[in-house]
Amino acid sequence: MILATRLENIETLLQDIRKQPEYQADPPDTHELLTVQDAAAFLRLSVTTVYGLISKGQLPAMKRSKRCYFTKVDLINYLKQGRKKTLTETAYEASQYCKSTKTEG
Repeated sequence: MILATRLENIETLLQDIRKQPEYQADPPDTHELLTVQDAAAFLRLSVTTVYGLISKGQLPAMKRSKRCYFTKVDLINYLKQGRKKTLTETAYEASQYCKSTKTEG
């Protein structure tokens, strides 16, 4: 009985997670092409900084002739790469690592 209740709770949580915006399909405007000026405004950076990130290979861009283009998806993924973990996430990973090294040895 307790197991069935817990499974129901887990299913409810999974359904709630799937309803969150980050788990839904990309909205149509995320694949719209942006110019360097648009990308700079989206990232809240200067145009010069955006060109610098492109030249260093840190910012994904598509180049045609002398123009660079971006998709919002690529820019969002670029921003997510710089995400810092919370203390809770770090502590959880550390505990998981400690558990895995104890069972291996």
